[in-house]
Amino acid sequence: MTSKKTALPKTTSHNEWEASLQALLDREKALTRMQDELAAERRRLPMVPVEENYTFTGPHGEVGLVDLFEGRRQLIVYCAMLKPGATPFEGCSMVMDNIGHNLAHVNARDTTFVFTSPAPQHEILALQKRMHWQAPWYTDHQRRFADAFGAGKGFAINVFIRDDDNLVYRTYFSTDRGGELFDTHFRLLDITPYGRQEQWEDSPGGWPQSEPYQWWRMHDDY
Repeated sequence: MTSKKTALPKTTSHNEWEASLQALLDREKALTRMQDELAAERRRLPMVPVEENYTFTGPHGEVGLVDLFEGRRQLIVYCAMLKPGATPFEGCSMVMDNIGHNLAHVNARDTTFVFTSPAPQHEILALQKRMHWQAPWYTDHQRRFADAFGAGKGFAINVFIRDDDNLVYRTYFSTDRGGELFDTHFRLLDITPYGRQEQWEDSPGGWPQSEPYQWWRMHDDY
């Protein structure tokens, strides 16, 4: 019985490798410029007022949407998939893992980032303690806020800004793969030969791949 050989990229000369790499880097640079153009267009999006009142429960009691800003001008809200009594969803947990100390830098630019989910505070606080998460996380009762701002049965990212009178406006929304914005681990895997090793990827034959989601774990479960 012969063992299956590990699939590897083809071998080439250094000059051919440099030429192939430069061609790819040229395309990456073009993509970076396109992303800059999209960011510029995003900054020019109009805004819409938030006219309903939304309340949340935080570690220190009930708060309103404007309180989530913590006195800053801008607010990013990630509606996470954690229902009361439910097992944490690995995808949203990966996002929380990747936030880390990033919030200090975000806060420095007059911006606050928070999570919301319908789970009660005692469950949220217990999970934060287990996973060593520090990001602000509020209870969105009955998913009222999440349902109003596009989360559907999953998650959503919404961005808000407030004016000098503390009136709040919505400026941006995304969901589905838009959440990969926060996933540094995917960015790291994307620059490796095997990539994310998920079956949807366009990879050479023989590359290790599995169904999406199946390999995802809470970081202390690997």
